[in-house]
Amino acid sequence: MPAAAPDITDTDRELLTRLGQQLRRIRRDQKVSAVAAAEAAGMSRVTLHRIEQGEPSVSVGAWIALAHALGLAPALVETNAGQLAEPLPQRIRLADYAQLKALAWQVHAGEEVTPQEALQLYERNWRHLDASALSPAEVRLVEALTRSIGGGRLLV
Repeated sequence: MPAAAPDITDTDRELLTRLGQQLRRIRRDQKVSAVAAAEAAGMSRVTLHRIEQGEPSVSVGAWIALAHALGLAPALVETNAGQLAEPLPQRIRLADYAQLKALAWQVHAGEEVTPQEALQLYERNWRHLDASALSPAEVRLVEALTRSIGGGRLLV
């Protein structure tokens, strides 16, 4: 039987729920089954499910073990702004990121790309990019893409 959940604030409960949802989305994006992820993290499938639901009674060690199994442990650390990283959008509007738009010259203006396509554009064409012209939002995007899809490494 699971331990009793500690008394936490609604804000912290929402944060745990968002983090659990993000871990689940990343696991699914990596096409890793719940059983395989649980085995890799050394936990039961039920514990994995409880983490993905944001259960506050699951030990922090289990959360970290799952993050390591998915190659995400550094993503649990706060960003420079002191906030946990937001999940990547399903589609990235090129018009929102000037340097990415310049790298994606073959894509029609106003078009969108997937996060995987965006990371590939940055990696393939980094030498043509003016890094000093990256906006803070675009720097955060590159960091999020690198962390979430690139395994923490930008291949440039």
